[in-house]
Amino acid sequence: MNERKAFSLAGIPFVGFCLLLAAAGLTLLASADGPQPAVHVIPGALVLMLTGFLLKGFFQVAPNEAQVTQLFGKYAGSVRDEGLRWTNPFYSKRRLSLRVRNFESGRLKVNDSDGNPIEIAAVVVWQVVDTAEAVFCVDDYENFVHIQSESALRQMAQSYPYDAHEDGQPSLRSHGEVINNHLRDEIQARLERAGVQVIEARISHLAYAQEIAQAMLQRQQAGAIIAARTRIVEGAVSMVEMALDQLSRRGVVELDEERKAAMVSNLLVVLCGERGTQAVVNTGTLYG
Repeated sequence: MNERKAFSLAGIPFVGFCLLLAAAGLTLLASADGPQPAVHVIPGALVLMLTGFLLKGFFQVAPNEAQVTQLFGKYAGSVRDEGLRWTNPFYSKRRLSLRVRNFESGRLKVNDSDGNPIEIAAVVVWQVVDTAEAVFCVDDYENFVHIQSESALRQMAQSYPYDAHEDGQPSLRSHGEVINNHLRDEIQARLERAGVQVIEARISHLAYAQEIAQAMLQRQQAGAIIAARTRIVEGAVSMVEMALDQLSRRGVVELDEERKAAMVSNLLVVLCGERGTQAVVNTGTLYG
C-alpha cells in the first residue's frame, strides 16, 4: 500500500459557501409565518441540517503534518496541504507527524565478532515519508521503529570486533563512519515496509561489559606499552647504527668487533632504559 493524495478543497472559500447555505436556511425559517409554514420550515430545517453535516468536513493541516483519511474503513488518501481544508464529511481522519524525530536506544549487552561482551547504544534520526505504509502496514509504527532499530544494532555489533587486530580491519572503536553507515543501512532495511526513512544513525555509547572491562583495559595498556617499546627500540637501533657509522667515517677511533659490541650494549642501555643512567669511569680495559 502506497500513499496517494486524498480529495480536499481549500477551507476558506468553503466556509463562505456554508455561511451562505446557513443564511438561506435561516431565511426560509424566518418566512414561515405564512398560511403554509411547513412549505418553508421543512426546507429551512433540511438546509440547516445539511450545513451542519458539511461542517464535519473541515479540518486543519499543520506544517510537516499529514491527515490520513478513510471512507468506511477503506484508505481514501492523505492530505499534506497546509491550512484549513474541507473534504468528504464521511471521511474519518488521523493526524500523522512528518517531522524529523530521534530517539536513543537503551544500552544493549551483546557479543562482538570476537565473542567479547560489550555495551552499546545508538541514536537514530528518522521521519515518516509514506503515511499509508506507516498507518496500515504496521500496527504501531513508532514502537516498530524502536524495536527494529535495537534489533539492527544487535546485528551490526555482532559483525565487528571491538578493537581491530589487523591494520585496515574495521572495528567498532576505530571506524566510526563505516560502522554508522552500516547501522543506518541495517535499520533502513528493516523499516522500509513502515514508510520510514532513516536519516542518520550513530553509536552513542560503546564500552566493554563490566565483567571484562578491567581485563580488557589491562590488555589495551599492554598493547600500548609494546607499541611504545617497539618504537623506542627501533629508534635506539637507528641511533647506534648512525653513531658507529659516523665514528668509522671520521676515523675518530678504531673499534674491533668486541668493542663495537660493548658500545652497542652501552648505548642501548642508555637509550632504552626507563630511568636516567649514571656515568661509570672505567680505569681498566676490556681485555684487562
